[in-house]
Amino acid sequence: MAVFALAAHPLTAGDDRADIKAEVAKRHDEAVKRLQDWIGQVSIGVFATLDAGAPKTIGLYFMYDVKQFDPAEWTSPPTEARIVDKPPLGKVMVGRGAVNQKGPEAAFLAALHAIRGAGKKTPVNLVMVAEGEEEIGSPHIPQLVRRPEVLAALKKCDGVFMPSATQDLDGIVTVNLGSKGVIELELVSSGEKWGRGPAKDIHSSLKAMVDSPAWHLVKALNTLVSEDGNEIKIDDYPKPLPLSAEEKAMIEKVSKVRNESQAKKQFAVQHWINDLPWEQANERLESQPTVNIEGLVGGYTGPGGKTILPHRAVAKIDMRLVPDMKAADALAALKAHLAKRGFGDIEVNMTGGYDPTVASKDSALIQAQLATYKEFGIDALLWPRNAGSYPGYVFTGEPLKLAAGHFGLGHGSGAHAPDEYYIIESANPKIQGFDGAVMSFVEYLYELGK
Repeated sequence: MAVFALAAHPLTAGDDRADIKAEVAKRHDEAVKRLQDWIGQVSIGVFATLDAGAPKTIGLYFMYDVKQFDPAEWTSPPTEARIVDKPPLGKVMVGRGAVNQKGPEAAFLAALHAIRGAGKKTPVNLVMVAEGEEEIGSPHIPQLVRRPEVLAALKKCDGVFMPSATQDLDGIVTVNLGSKGVIELELVSSGEKWGRGPAKDIHSSLKAMVDSPAWHLVKALNTLVSEDGNEIKIDDYPKPLPLSAEEKAMIEKVSKVRNESQAKKQFAVQHWINDLPWEQANERLESQPTVNIEGLVGGYTGPGGKTILPHRAVAKIDMRLVPDMKAADALAALKAHLAKRGFGDIEVNMTGGYDPTVASKDSALIQAQLATYKEFGIDALLWPRNAGSYPGYVFTGEPLKLAAGHFGLGHGSGAHAPDEYYIIESANPKIQGFDGAVMSFVEYLYELGK
């Protein structure tokens, strides 16, 4: 863990942000280049503090690790961060990590550079925690956050936020009041552990008299969900907290504003589960835990065929959790279920995970977000929780119990997918480009400092 302090310059009289906005424009090229360099390099973990002598302190969470990629699937190299035309959006930066999360984080850093360049101090003190394991379930973040010097710094904070790009293709912004929890794990079926099937790959003709670890895994997976794969059937699985009337009202309001056909196009889908109407599909998104197969690996997967009976098969699984569900309880239920159903030999290797988070809409952190978006002419919509996950539980849970969430204007898409992008110069007046995203962070810091 590297520890450093960000320098602060003397405060200039007055709070007019025109000089900061001028710095943002002046520093546009260097800020964009900083993001390009960042996408192309391996990073390290950081705990940082910025003492601006301000009365209030805010926590900042960064994650900079990214998912794997196959360059052959991209239209431009995923680590070169090229800026290309993407009609009708404008000029975008294409690269792994462009929107998740290096783009928004680079925009936030550009905001700090602009404030300093204008000869001002930041309006709040900052405590930053950055990690490189978010995409594998943040297995070590508790060790970082609970270090005495880090915990002491975070206890001074009024809340913690993560830079994000919140605008959809219509410029609409939703403010998430939490995020789902997650468990990342592997289920491994092997002839060695099972005591049946081969201990090495053998000829497939022998299937007539030898058990298959691959089929054993498939049969185990089939017990976890309903026939259509959409309902969790794990014995004694933790029960989710039903949506409240207030949360249902949020979903109803957002569903009337956000474009269903555009969402389907973005996700490349034609139907929601059970052909649910848009509002009910959103209710399901917000209220339901999931068991998802990320990938199945076993035997020969190259071109053509190879007549073998594989001795080992692996399923990569993620399980999303909603409020009132604990990661430890879900994992225990899964292991007990497999053992009860005759699959106790299958290894359950949890690689990371954590509980869901919840933030009050009345917290200063969330209210400052709503006020800042309002300054940009946006009436942000409240949303019960992000269907994705991040390790905010280390901030919202014991012992800190801080409000935590995401903030930032701008737009990008394609996280974890080929041609991930982040808008640099927007052709849509409803969507902020890079400099507009930078200014949203400037204004948010000033709003938090009030």
